[in-house]
Order: sequence, then structure tokens, then C-alpha cells
Amino acid sequence: SQGTMAFAGKYEFEGDENYDAFVQKIGLSSDKVEMGRNCKIVTEVVQNGNDFTWTQHFPGGRTTTNTFTVGKEADMETMGGKKFKATVKMEDGKLVADFPNYRHTAEISGGKLVEISTSSGVVYKRTSKKIA
Repeated sequence: SQGTMAFAGKYEFEGDENYDAFVQKIGLSSDKVEMGRNCKIVTEVVQNGNDFTWTQHFPGGRTTTNTFTVGKEADMETMGGKKFKATVKMEDGKLVADFPNYRHTAEISGGKLVEISTSSGVVYKRTSKKIA
């Protein structure tokens, strides 16, 4: 099926929409807000069937890695570094996860990684271009 390895690759941040409104809504601390603004995050996705390792490389060498299997509860970490449990689902080719205070979806669209986070009606969209 077309969807099997669709996510695997390395993607570099290209642009986002509604960043400030979203990070205010989820209560991100101001130092983390500045760190994340127009941040050239590189997202690396390793996919083996329904098993994913999803790593974000931040400038300056900090990384966040979430490892999960679609449909099974996993230990995850938020943008702000909070640990929680979530079950990532696959819906219409999109990965969907409910974080503690937002819903996150990721899909490959036009060869780009498009991630959308929604919190109380505020929609944050991040687009990354494939670099490897």
C-alpha cells in the first residue's frame, strides 16, 4: 500500500502559521517560545510498518525522540518537554495523536511533511520540506 513507508525521511522546517497564538494557548514558557520561533527544526522519521521513531533535531544539538506503534499506547514527550502517554492512530493516511492539551496530526502532502496541532480552536500548522 502507498501509505506504508510514506513518512520515512528527513524534513527541514520551511514555515508555519499561527505559532504565537498556539504556544500562548498551550502555555509554553517564553524561553521555549523564542527557541521554537522560526526554528530550523529537522524532523527525522524512521518507519517500519506501524512502528515509528520520530526525532526532532533542534539547532544547538537538542533532540526530542518519540517512539511509538500505531494503535498502541506509548510514552511521549511534548514540545515543552512534558512526558505523557498517548495512542497514535492512523486516519486517512494521517498520524493522529492527542497530546495533553492539543491534538496533533501529521501527513505527507505534496512531498512535504505537514503537521497540524489544534488547541481550543487555535490551529498551528508547520510545513517541512524533504531533505533526505
